[in-house]
Amino acid sequence: MEAQVYKIHSDFYYLKNNKGCEYTCKLREILKKQKIEILVGDFVELSKDNNFIVSLKKRKNFLPRPKCANIDLAVVVCALLEPDLDFIQLNRYLTFLKYHNIQTAICFNKEDLDKNLEATKKSIEKIYKPLGYEIFFISAKNKENLDILSNHIKNKTTVLCGSSGAGKTTLLNSLSNENLKTGQISQKTKRGTHTTRHCEILEFDEFKIMDTPGFSCLKFDFMLPNELVNYFDDIKKYANCKYSNCLHNVDEKDICAVADNLDKIDKSRYQSYLCFLQETLAYKNKISKQSIKEENFNKNSGKKVLTKISKRKRQNSRNTQNQQYKNLKDF
Repeated sequence: MEAQVYKIHSDFYYLKNNKGCEYTCKLREILKKQKIEILVGDFVELSKDNNFIVSLKKRKNFLPRPKCANIDLAVVVCALLEPDLDFIQLNRYLTFLKYHNIQTAICFNKEDLDKNLEATKKSIEKIYKPLGYEIFFISAKNKENLDILSNHIKNKTTVLCGSSGAGKTTLLNSLSNENLKTGQISQKTKRGTHTTRHCEILEFDEFKIMDTPGFSCLKFDFMLPNELVNYFDDIKKYANCKYSNCLHNVDEKDICAVADNLDKIDKSRYQSYLCFLQETLAYKNKISKQSIKEENFNKNSGKKVLTKISKRKRQNSRNTQNQQYKNLKDF
């Protein structure tokens, strides 16, 4: 029987099938040995007694952080104030989601706190609307403009992501009339505190939402420097540089075409690109210094390919053993 993983806690997996029947299962030992990781959102096959997950169905997509799979839409939730809007952090989420090919919308929360809201809206829309993002301005606390967002996520499995304190849990409460625990902004750090502890699918009448813990330590330590520009459409369209290996981090005009067009690129977007580029350069430097030597476990014998015994497990030849015994005896 096929079912979907709704929550994972300790070694237990909580699932539902398409009829709404709920199951609590464990993972078959063979899947552990094969190092197959089951994520929230995965569709799996259950054993005949419905007590074990026996196989993983093909994923539509997945995110390694927060760990979830089969996502229809990602909504990046940002606070306009308390904490202050961090464009680099927002661009970090957007670039990460674009890398994983996840359709994304942006939700700017706490509009009730912004006294210059109309000016803020214009400046934000000027940056992100040309990039194709759906943008929503809401007040989750006061339940303002939630109907537009509700229509956008209707009949979809949506993952909410964003930094702690952005108001994801408050938004979820307002959309669903639930009463999930929310946290306060730290007066010392002016940052949010974690209230959601694990990833879980919450099912409602017209949509499903993956509630996820907030995080801020996402780094691009998995990507090479020359790949990064592919996830910045507003920079890539000017990246017709003199040298094909240009990383667009120089101010030399007539060499870097991006440098020639910086006045056409939003400053926060270019600053974000340079910030992430440093992380990719550090990753490239790290892997270039690694020397991974793997022992060859096969050998050719005529037309046959035979398995070679590891040097650590190979027994010494009889002559070697006799010589070692003789030396020990003489000693």
